[in-house]
Amino acid sequence: MVKDRYYNKKDEGFNMEAKNYALPTVIVVLILLFILFCNPIAMVGVGERGVKVTLGKVSPQSFDEGIHLVTPFISTIKKMNVQTQKIATTTQVYTKDIQQAKIAYVINYNLQPENAHKMYREVGMYYEDRILLPVIEGTIKDVTGKWNAQDLVANREKATNEILTKLHDHLQDNYINVTDFQITNINYSDVFEKAIENKVTAEQEALKAKNKTVQIQEEAKQKLISAEAEAKSMSIRANALTQNKALVEYEAVQKWDGVLPNYMMGNTMPFINLGTMQSKSKK
Repeated sequence: MVKDRYYNKKDEGFNMEAKNYALPTVIVVLILLFILFCNPIAMVGVGERGVKVTLGKVSPQSFDEGIHLVTPFISTIKKMNVQTQKIATTTQVYTKDIQQAKIAYVINYNLQPENAHKMYREVGMYYEDRILLPVIEGTIKDVTGKWNAQDLVANREKATNEILTKLHDHLQDNYINVTDFQITNINYSDVFEKAIENKVTAEQEALKAKNKTVQIQEEAKQKLISAEAEAKSMSIRANALTQNKALVEYEAVQKWDGVLPNYMMGNTMPFINLGTMQSKSKK
């Protein structure tokens, strides 16, 4: 009987101890189940902003990276990517002279972190398809439509800068920052590109012929100037010889080789007056 009482007390001790361990365990399990099914904790990752929605109402601010508490079944946090993103694609456009072209472009952009909640409230999660891409394509078509096809190729950098400026101004009011835009390729039809190639070749040949004509004209001009100068020189010398007999004799002396003729016929006088020249030389 005493032994039975001893075992009963021992069993009661085990039961009390088991009850003491069971209660905390049940509480922990309930908490885990609550967290698992009710999820009162939301985590906003790096490069994201959280938008808290409570019974369909969007919070008046965006939540930074980290852990945030929400009311289960009442509030949720939507995550918006605010990192720099890239789109590389093509679009079909028409130039000013009605030539169809395929424009390949790359754009870098990001959602303004401080306005993530406004974007979600006004547009939603998929703002790229609803705002960004339509604005990009509209701007590209507007700018390229101002240029003729051949001029667009030659002024691609200028067109790119104009598109970038317009995108920046337009999308900034829609909570999107555009950090870069580049036209990577302009592709026309094979027929049109061949026509451009032929035109460029013809222009180069025409320029070559023009340069040759200018060269010939310049050479003829130089010859004319040289001939006019020579004629003017001869005219001046002729006038001088006519007016000065001594100069005629001087010119003859300059050309004389010093040998007198072997025969002189009759009373013919030499055309050079040697005495005169000698007396002049003595003086």
